Amino acid sequence: MTALLAAGGAIEHGVGGGPGSTTAASLIYFSSASENTHRFIGKLGVEAARIPVFSRDETIYARRPYVLVIPTYGGEGGRNSIPPQVLKFLKHEGNRNLLRGVIGSGNTNFGTTYCLAAKKIAAKCQVPHLYSFELMGTSEDVDRVKQGLEDFWKRQSQTRP
Repeated sequence: MTALLAAGGAIEHGVGGGPGSTTAASLIYFSSASENTHRFIGKLGVEAARIPVFSRDETIYARRPYVLVIPTYGGEGGRNSIPPQVLKFLKHEGNRNLLRGVIGSGNTNFGTTYCLAAKKIAAKCQVPHLYSFELMGTSEDVDRVKQGLEDFWKRQSQTRP
């Protein structure tokens, strides 16, 4: 089910009320059942839309430019590092066209594949890889991402008509 985290941390449903709904959130994220990325997003206190946990569910559709926050899945040599739910979300041309940047989460135990999913998506979609954090992030990561997103969207508004 699609959920939006409002500034106060309350959960609201996207337009349409369920999977396949659209969102005007400027932050879209995927979090697996571990919920590490979900907990990090909750600490930001910003409106965010979650890509459904299960691949069989209909994805969400962005209505405005957004930054994507995603974990990296483990895999031999980085294969399968991008969660299938994120691939499904990005297969939709409208979602790809509105992507403006990527933030990655991961585990440094993955070595060279740490936050590889974010790096791969940024390269493939030709958008900046804005930041990486480990697992649920630290309070410093939360502060950096909050400030970084504010600065990023301010710069975006100055460069786009």
